[in-house]
Amino acid sequence: MSRVRITLRRAGTVTALAAAGVQAAAGIASAHVTVHPDSYAKGATDGVLTFRVPNEEDTASTTKVQVFLPTDHPALGVLVSPRDGWSAKVTNTKLKTPVKTDDGTITDAVSEITWTGGKIDPGHYEDFDVAFGQLPDDTDQLTFKTLQTYSDGKTVRWIEEAAQGDEEPENPAPALKLTAKNASDEADAPTASASPSKTSASAASDSSDSTARGLGVAGLVVGVLGLAAAAFAIARGRSGGSRPE
Repeated sequence: MSRVRITLRRAGTVTALAAAGVQAAAGIASAHVTVHPDSYAKGATDGVLTFRVPNEEDTASTTKVQVFLPTDHPALGVLVSPRDGWSAKVTNTKLKTPVKTDDGTITDAVSEITWTGGKIDPGHYEDFDVAFGQLPDDTDQLTFKTLQTYSDGKTVRWIEEAAQGDEEPENPAPALKLTAKNASDEADAPTASASPSKTSASAASDSSDSTARGLGVAGLVVGVLGLAAAAFAIARGRSGGSRPE
């Protein structure tokens, strides 16, 4: 019996290791430039996008990363967070269609960010953070085409966009989904639920007051009856003392 258990345990261990190996291989094979988080609400403000760049080469390091921001649906107020060892060059472009905001009309926006000077070694990745002031609210997705250049001169173009329903392309561009705002998040907290509790508390208070008043009245009645009984007993005693024996 013990041998059977040992055999089953060994088989389970081998299966688990094999599954882990398959998952690891799949992860390596599918590694590509991505943006995190992968979704934001339309018109979101004051957020951060993180572009994760993995090194898929065995012998070369990544030495340059170029991210292109869409200008037909621009992200406004873009700022680049410093990254140790890297220098960022920000390119602005005049918009074909200016964007009206509460702070005025925006006529230009960031269209490209290029990081150079650092390196991403094989088997490593680097996160590049980009803050934004406001995302567009007139589209369902933003695509950030990216070029990744290696120390051997090779450039990988992460620019392919998958049509709805199609499989992921070989070199997909990082994509950010823009979701509809949840109306329930913007609605005021309901107050109807507070009314029953207040009513119940009021009813309980009224009931408590009525009970207290009832007990008070009962106590007075008992006291009066007690006094009456005592007076009757005294009068009877006096009457009995004058009676002839």
